[in-house]
Amino acid sequence: LTNTGYKKAYSQAMSKFDAIHRLVDVYAPDQIELALTSDDVKRIHASGKKVAMIGVENGFPIGLDIKNVEKFYNLGARYMSLAHNGHSQLSDSHTGEANGVWLNNGLSDLGKEVIGEMNRLGMMIDVSHPSKEAMKQMIALSKTPIIASHSAVRALSNESRNLDDELLQWLKQNGGVVQVVALDDYLNINKMNTRNKKIISIQKQVADSLGVKWYASKEEVMALKPQEKNEFFGYYKKVLDLANAKANKIEGFPPNVNVADLVDHIDYIVEKIGIEHVGISSDFDGGGGIEGWNDAS
Repeated sequence: LTNTGYKKAYSQAMSKFDAIHRLVDVYAPDQIELALTSDDVKRIHASGKKVAMIGVENGFPIGLDIKNVEKFYNLGARYMSLAHNGHSQLSDSHTGEANGVWLNNGLSDLGKEVIGEMNRLGMMIDVSHPSKEAMKQMIALSKTPIIASHSAVRALSNESRNLDDELLQWLKQNGGVVQVVALDDYLNINKMNTRNKKIISIQKQVADSLGVKWYASKEEVMALKPQEKNEFFGYYKKVLDLANAKANKIEGFPPNVNVADLVDHIDYIVEKIGIEHVGISSDFDGGGGIEGWNDAS
């Protein structure tokens, strides 16, 4: 959280905005178009083209300049989370639960201003990564419904990024929506852990056969340098798919988290707060994908 860090993050964000605009305006305007409204989504889909929408999963790149919120909006961003997997200058992250260390006790003063600015612009507030206290404050401050763009139910899988029953009720009162995410640990962490303990050795064998390095834990992956992380995710899915195929041929092997587990979360939310408050999310670009739903097809 330094000026150097903000500058670097801002530069990276701008390069991503630029890449998206080049894709839709220069490289493939006949195949994909940027949607800025829900009407745009319907129109573009009806035309047969793919729909591009921009979300900012971490408000860190705006730095200390609130004017950057409008700049990002004008470039096409239509939702933003104020933190990701770590506290930001705007909001605490859910990750603070691990050690009980908080930076902002919810939202910082700047974070509270950003909520107002997002409301003014019409940018959706995403609460999938911020802390519970931050989410509570966002709901109290926001004049519009919030979204949890990729979360699940904590009562069914005890992950800090999942929403407990109290959070679900707050979201209902706010009129918001939770998009149930296809991430195995968020859907059924016990089922995932049981299988993972058995499959790690198979994944390692597959990785060795491909001549690549395998990292068995999130902590190892998060500790990688950016280039190493990009390389890892380049072959990550291939290793998983090959290892799963081998494991599934072994009689009695612990089952994978699958679509039925995702549906359990949808059913839970529908029963608790109503079908109008639930959607579906893949998070394919962030490790998402479960048995029965691993790609956009």
